[in-house]
Amino acid sequence: MKPPSIIPIVPDVRLVQNNIFPKYSVTLDWQLRPDGTLDDSQALATAVCVALGTNGLAGEDDRLPDPDSTDRQGWWGDMDAARIWNGWDIGCKVWLESRSAIEAPEAMWSATQTRIINYIYESIQPFLDRKIATKFQILSVRVDKQRIDVGVRIYRGPKQAIDLMYQLLWQGIMP
Repeated sequence: MKPPSIIPIVPDVRLVQNNIFPKYSVTLDWQLRPDGTLDDSQALATAVCVALGTNGLAGEDDRLPDPDSTDRQGWWGDMDAARIWNGWDIGCKVWLESRSAIEAPEAMWSATQTRIINYIYESIQPFLDRKIATKFQILSVRVDKQRIDVGVRIYRGPKQAIDLMYQLLWQGIMP
């Protein structure tokens, strides 16, 4: 299977991540129009980027990456979000795979790619439930033993589809 061919839509917020220890950080840079106002033309792409780029709250039965930790992550802004503004829990559980080797389909916990796709579906489903998007597709390709590429295409009725591409890297090596 070839990597997905994605024509990227540039969201109005740019996330810049520094993965170098110990100075790990994520910064945001807003896209502005020439008149200095916020360019919100890509609001859905931004919302999906935030949903997929935020650590989702792990379930009680989820296998945490650090066996010595009980930190289930999640976002503090989710507290009472449904009650206050009819929101939903933001985030994606892809972070649960951060210290795991990429596993083959026959592995005891199922294939890493299958889990990644399921985490992304779970993260994007609220956009469909609330009719913010009409449908979406996810394509996952294992590029090498330490990388999985994921393409996400979100449809909004007759409007142009939004295509996002993620490269998920692992430190572990497939057993």
